[in-house]
Amino acid sequence: MSAFTSPSDQPYVLCERDRALILATQGGLPLVPEPWEDLARQLDMSADEVLTRFRRMQEHGIIRRVAAVPDHYRLGYRFNGMTVWDVADDQVSDLGRAVGNLPFVSHCYRRPRHLPWWRYNLFAMVHGTSRDEVEQKAGHIEALLGDASRASTILYSSAILKKTGLRFRKQKEAS
Repeated sequence: MSAFTSPSDQPYVLCERDRALILATQGGLPLVPEPWEDLARQLDMSADEVLTRFRRMQEHGIIRRVAAVPDHYRLGYRFNGMTVWDVADDQVSDLGRAVGNLPFVSHCYRRPRHLPWWRYNLFAMVHGTSRDEVEQKAGHIEALLGDASRASTILYSSAILKKTGLRFRKQKEAS
């Protein structure tokens, strides 16, 4: 067993059933109409237990989320721009929610400033089939932010990084 500390400082002990669930999903969810039921059959659990375990691990900070990770390049979105914005700290939460709700923003979050070198505190990733499309989408964000945006820029991806989630090695069986 492994012990983790949750955001509330309550220890959470990862049991073998949790570990089996993580091992079964670390390569992705089954691409079937009912992935929870498929996992439940594989692991001799009910679908409710699968979902309950995921929720519990999420509540304790062991996993952040279960989400699709599309391959933007295979979908034709070859231009990826992390738009970064300098907005007032007392407005960043509300503005971030509004930006994050835009249909073309794949993820949006707040980051600390590192003055005097880095003034930006709101980040929003957009994807496009061209650089112009990314810049048009950044223009929509700029219009939404209005006067609250004091400065911005777009950081374009220069390499494809492989995204992976939590990974466990299979435990060696005792001999």
